[in-house]
Formats: sequence, structure tokens, C-alpha cells
Amino acid sequence: MASNFDLYVERRHTDSDKWHKYEDTEIIPLWVADSDFKSPPVVIEALQKRVAHGVFGYGYPSPALIDVFIQRMKQRYQWDIKSEWLVFLPGLVCGLNLCVRALTTPEQGTIAPHPIYSPFMKAARFANRNQISAPVKLQNKRWVLDLEATENQLSGSEKMLLLCNPQNPGGTVYRRHELVAQLDFAQRHNLIVCSDEIHCDLLLDEGLKHIPFASLSEDAAQRSVTLMSPSKTFNIAGLGASIAVIPNTALRHRFIEARSGIVPSVDILAYVAATAAYQGGEEWLSEQLVYLRGNRDLVLERINAIPGLKLMPIEATYLAWIDASGLAVTNPHAFFEQAGVGLSPGSDFGNPNFVRLNFGCQRALLEQALTRMANAVATLPALA
Repeated sequence: MASNFDLYVERRHTDSDKWHKYEDTEIIPLWVADSDFKSPPVVIEALQKRVAHGVFGYGYPSPALIDVFIQRMKQRYQWDIKSEWLVFLPGLVCGLNLCVRALTTPEQGTIAPHPIYSPFMKAARFANRNQISAPVKLQNKRWVLDLEATENQLSGSEKMLLLCNPQNPGGTVYRRHELVAQLDFAQRHNLIVCSDEIHCDLLLDEGLKHIPFASLSEDAAQRSVTLMSPSKTFNIAGLGASIAVIPNTALRHRFIEARSGIVPSVDILAYVAATAAYQGGEEWLSEQLVYLRGNRDLVLERINAIPGLKLMPIEATYLAWIDASGLAVTNPHAFFEQAGVGLSPGSDFGNPNFVRLNFGCQRALLEQALTRMANAVATLPALA
């Protein structure tokens, strides 16, 4: 049965971080990256069955979850992985932080794209590690990593390259030759690579293919930690189930040791949801992608019709990285918030002239938000 992604689900007063921020206002929340869609029925049914059991003790990843994840990586990405490489985590962000703390020393620096999802920057700051910003530049209407500009900043103390593919917030899906260039960069500078691939299932351009960094070669596998999760794909982020794939034994042991006594194990309901999603959520995912493509096309059309705003093509994710530098405002995030649309401020990602819009929502709500944005901009004086 086809899922109804146009169904509005009331999320106010449901302990939703996304909706609570503007709970007693008329502001439409299109900021933090969870979607407003009901999760796949197979996930809901599995959770209901597990809740009915009534006992919620400590859990562990079942053989079924491990097997379906390994099979999925093989079928979708032609990536052969082994069960002993897997480390299950209660979220992907803690994986970023563990990578920095476990696999670098205080004297060693990190390299991260810029602009980027804010936990990349925070992970270095929390661990008191220096971080070099690798600029993400616009090339043929795609946001890509500028490795040449990054090279000129290196001091020689850098030990880790943090990657994000698909890129958040730009929505770029890196091609093989671009990933090979990133691997070559890591090899020349003897870098460990932490690759956030949480949006890998949400490819909006049908001709594109996600390529895990670690699948490029044996060398790529041995110098990398790949972070994945069903959370964005199936809208189960609040349950907290993520997976670090670490082929290198020494790196894996350091990673596991660093989490001991600090990062808890995964909740049993999260394991249940992840297993059900991977086993039976493919049809729902395909339907969601069709709906998201329609939302993406709507956002591109409407945003680029607003004077002062620019939006490049979005290859993946349900996130739009909007250039608002052409507006006669000092703070585009505050401006649109006053107009009734709650976006993510570009300053969180490293560029205050941008805003990020989450279009993982009902189309009618999205249309309303876009109309508010257009109406607000129409009140501004035109820039000379």
C-alpha cells in the first residue's frame, strides 16, 4: 500500500525538538534535520510488538540486524564488510566526537569541510584539537571540496580528515573521481578519514550512486571510519541507532576503548526499529524519495524566483542550502523567522549569509512557508 506523505501529523506538544522550538507561535519549523513523515508501517508494527512484550532491559545488536546491514551494503553499494568491523552507537554525532578523541592526540589537528554540519566543528573544539577549514567551493553548480586550497593551510600536524558524503548542507553526492582525490590527499598527508555518510540513502537524482569512501580500496578501508544510520532514511532519529564501520583492527580498538564508560549502548527499541527498517522499509523509502524529489523541485523553483535568493541543484538529502547574501538584511535567519519560517542559521555551518531549509515535510506546509518567504522579501528594498 502506498504511503501518504501528504498526511499532516501534529507534532506540537509531542516532545519534538523541532516543533517545540516554535510551539506557541505561528512559525513553521523547517530547521533541524528530522522529517515530519510517519516512519514506515513495518517499523511502527515492530515497535508495537516489542513494547507489548513489556520488558525493556539491556540489549545488543541481533544477528538479524548485523546480517541485513551487511547484505544492504553489498546490494546497494557493492561494499563487502565484515561483522567484526561494526560498532553500534546511540547516534552519529557521538561517533564524530569519538573519532576525534580516540584517533588523534592533543598535538594533532583535524581537517573539516567548511561550511559543514556544525558537529564537525564542535567535535574538534570539544576535544581541544586544532581544526583547519577545507573550503567547499561552488563548481558547475555543485558544492565540492577544494583540496588545493586546503593543501596551502597544512602545518604537518594534521591527523584526521572529516568528510561528509552526501554533503550537509550543500547536498552534493561526490563522484568516484572526487572521492579518489580525497583518498589521494589522505594518503599524501597520512590522514585517518572519518566519513559521515548518514544521508547516503537519500539520493534525489536518480542517475547518481553513493560510493562509500572505504569501498574505494583496501588502503581507504584501513585508514577510515564510516558512520552510517537508518535515522534520516526512515525518520527514526529520535530512537538513536547508528553504526561505525571500522575495518582497521587497531583503529577499532582505540575507538571502542574511548567510548567505554562514556557512550552508552544502543536502546533496545532502536535496535528493533533499525532491524525492521532495513528488512522491510525499501518500498516506503522508494515512495519517500519520489515525494522528496517533488519537494526539492518545488523549493528550487520557488526560491530561485525570489529576488536576492539563490539555490543550487540539490543532489541528495532533504536540505536546501540557500544563499541569502543578495538580500538587504543583516541576519537572514532572523528575518525569515520574523516572517514565520524557522530555518537553520547559516552561521551554524560557518556562513551567516546562508540559511538551511528542511523540506522533509508535507508539501502544503512547504508551500505555505515558501509563500511567507517570498512575501517577506517583497517588502525589502532592492539592492543596488
